[in-house]
Amino acid sequence: CNMNLDDTDITILHILRKDGRITNQQLSDRVGLSPSACSRRIQRLERDGVISGYGATVNDAAMGRGLSVMVFITLSQQSEEFLDAFESAVRNSPGARDGTIAECFLLSGRYDYAMQAKVRDMADFETFHKEQLSRLPGVARLETSFAMRSVLD
Repeated sequence: CNMNLDDTDITILHILRKDGRITNQQLSDRVGLSPSACSRRIQRLERDGVISGYGATVNDAAMGRGLSVMVFITLSQQSEEFLDAFESAVRNSPGARDGTIAECFLLSGRYDYAMQAKVRDMADFETFHKEQLSRLPGVARLETSFAMRSVLD
């Protein structure tokens, strides 16, 4: 992977993060390159793994999942066996398949994992908590915070 990114590469990445559907002509105009030079840079960034894919930004509220919940998880043990069992259960959970679990990170520090869940309301979160979160293997403690609003999206 070539991690020697110049200012133009960084500008291209910033623009693509905001608008992944921008045309090559529009992008090349914004960064001051010819369309062919801009296209070659994008292909290099993709080939080098800097751009790992493209996707849509989904409005969770429009999908009926307007409540964002951060769940901080502590396992009863931090052995590789416990971590592997927990991570496998998260990846294969109904919440991972249906989008309730938006993200899950292994952490350093006070908690073992941080998970972002997207739910309809408190009743939906209660069901998710009871039927999925509390049943994940090795969980010793769950601490939950509810997002009031997004500051940076």
